Amino acid sequence: MATTTTTATPSTKFHPTELTLSPPPPSHDGLLFWQFMVAGSVAGSVEHMAMFPVDTLKTRMQAIGPSSCPSSTVNLRQSLGSILKLEGPAGLYRGIAAMGLGAGPAHAVYFSVYEWFKKSLSAGNPNNSAAHAASGVLATVASDAVITPMDVVKQRLQLKGSPYKGVGDCVRRVVVEEGVGAFYKSYRTTVVMNAPFTAIHFATYEAAKRGLMELSPESVGEEDETLVVHATAGAVAGALAAALTTPLDVVKTQLQCQGVCGCDRFSSSSIQDVIQTIVKRNGYGGLMRGWVPRMLFHAPAAAICWSTYEAAKTFFQDLNGRNNSSVD
Repeated sequence: MATTTTTATPSTKFHPTELTLSPPPPSHDGLLFWQFMVAGSVAGSVEHMAMFPVDTLKTRMQAIGPSSCPSSTVNLRQSLGSILKLEGPAGLYRGIAAMGLGAGPAHAVYFSVYEWFKKSLSAGNPNNSAAHAASGVLATVASDAVITPMDVVKQRLQLKGSPYKGVGDCVRRVVVEEGVGAFYKSYRTTVVMNAPFTAIHFATYEAAKRGLMELSPESVGEEDETLVVHATAGAVAGALAAALTTPLDVVKTQLQCQGVCGCDRFSSSSIQDVIQTIVKRNGYGGLMRGWVPRMLFHAPAAAICWSTYEAAKTFFQDLNGRNNSSVD
């Protein structure tokens, strides 16, 4: 009896001391959840602001309608020349405020959800492409709910001869004339487009990043992922995913711009109905309208986004490391 009591006493005294010295564990990759949100928000904002003029060209080329002036020019060079001649460089940035309001919060949700599910689904295997793809799909469903209303506003402002004075005016008039539901008419199409886009994007990004690191092991160590690797892998992933999902992006643009500047108005948000209308008027080639600016947007945008995101993650990892060292 006496022996048992003596043995228990030191153990009880030592245990609390051990707990107090231990810093709180990070969630994943050495980062806390809110840090993923900040890193994603910064990355998304930088990406969309930098590539906005190319996005304007894509919208103009895709917003086709029987009497729509924005769709009369389908060639990339002609479209750019037309905007610069008639509206000046400012015409390429019309609607950027709407994207600024939507991109930050949407990407904060996007990357934090992606990292959370990647950790949960990978089962300890960092090279699990299926887990990366599934995480990307789940992340995009969540982030699309945040960005879709602002994307509608942004695209309507980008149209040539847009009747709206700005973000506030567009939001107010859409609510009054079409109802709040108008902001989400393209949500289903956006998810159907972005789910495969994100699956291809994330799986390709992780695979390309791994391949590039294996290709030159002398310059890139196993744990040392350089900016060039992130940018190159991001560009490859963005370009491939953009090319394969262009038809659905055309459908999304049609739904978001319907009834504005001569664009068709659809009785339902059915993807099939919109596709049939496009094919009937422009043939199957109409479904690939804007694929060049879309690829030109997503390749560098993905490179910018991923390199900014990874740089922000590295900043937080270093910050957490310094904080942990000071606790020790």
